[in-house]
Amino acid sequence: MSIINKAAAIGGGVIGAGWVARLLLNGIDVSIFDPDPEASRKVGEVTKGARRAYKQMLPGGLPKEGKLSFAKTIAEAVADADFIQESVPERLDLKHKVLAEIDLHAPANAIVGSSTSGIKPTDMQVAMKKHPERLVVGHPFNPVYLLPLVEIVGGQQTFPEAIEVAKELYASIGMKPVVVRKEIEAFVGDRLLEAAWREALWLVKDGICTVEELDDIMRYSFGLRWAQMGMFQVYRVAGGEAGMRHFMAQFGPCLKWPWTKLMDVPEFNDELVDLIATQSDEQAHGLSIRELEKIRDDNLVAIMEALSKQNKGKGWGAGALHKDYTKQLAKLAAKKPTPAKAAAKAKATKPAKKAAKPAKAEKSKKNKKKD
Repeated sequence: MSIINKAAAIGGGVIGAGWVARLLLNGIDVSIFDPDPEASRKVGEVTKGARRAYKQMLPGGLPKEGKLSFAKTIAEAVADADFIQESVPERLDLKHKVLAEIDLHAPANAIVGSSTSGIKPTDMQVAMKKHPERLVVGHPFNPVYLLPLVEIVGGQQTFPEAIEVAKELYASIGMKPVVVRKEIEAFVGDRLLEAAWREALWLVKDGICTVEELDDIMRYSFGLRWAQMGMFQVYRVAGGEAGMRHFMAQFGPCLKWPWTKLMDVPEFNDELVDLIATQSDEQAHGLSIRELEKIRDDNLVAIMEALSKQNKGKGWGAGALHKDYTKQLAKLAAKKPTPAKAAAKAKATKPAKKAAKPAKAEKSKKNKKKD
């Protein structure tokens, strides 16, 4: 069960809206601030998609949703929140402005998480003059309402206690918090993703493959392996009975071979952008972003549901966490009265009708005797 009483979301873009959806579907009230006049519609669309995905996880019914309110200012949004998630664009000057205002108006005991995908918390918390010690990076992955990982990174001024509390808060809404041991730009997840992204750009630019062929190579092979076992355990298995040591001895020398262009980044010009964008349009086959989101969510639910049945029913990897998370949501859902229970309760509390007086019946009997 969540230990968050009231949450605030600052920024309602793709990531911010994903946070809002996860919090609401865990029964937590959320106050959001976003100056975008379309924020309400966009957040509503993402929440609708999340609700649809959660219904697949819990066909027996969802927990009672938290209440969503749109604040006119950051001060109003964070006024009584004990957990605040900042998800504004990746500009340090904007982060400074927003975090300074959050720090000024938020309760002293509120944990502040930043969704930044690469900025170090030390560089952000300098703008927080009151309580910089409560800022952590809480870097999620899209879609936030389904993917459970959140990278937690502390800055030079972050208290160790704040990191521990943040771990508990994120875990209480079904996430897998991983604390990054040393502060570094882009943390761990995005460093790996950027390496693969750069190599992918070269492979497409050099005509080795198209974007669709590259995606097929990932999603039909190591992508599925990574989804349930990660990189190192997969390679340990690849080493056979001798394990990782044998794998390293066998394939370690490959690191010296000229297989990669990672140290030589292609020029990010209009020509490369057009090439990638055109091929990506063709790959979509006319499907809208919302349609692709539904397909993505359906697949993720199916993968996690399948993994939850592995390991003799105990679940495996993300599937084990998914199994516990759906149980947690089911307990919350059980607290919400069903229509049948509500009707029964209403009937039980309805005043009973007074019994009819038998006078007429008695009179009728007397009349019959006279006849």
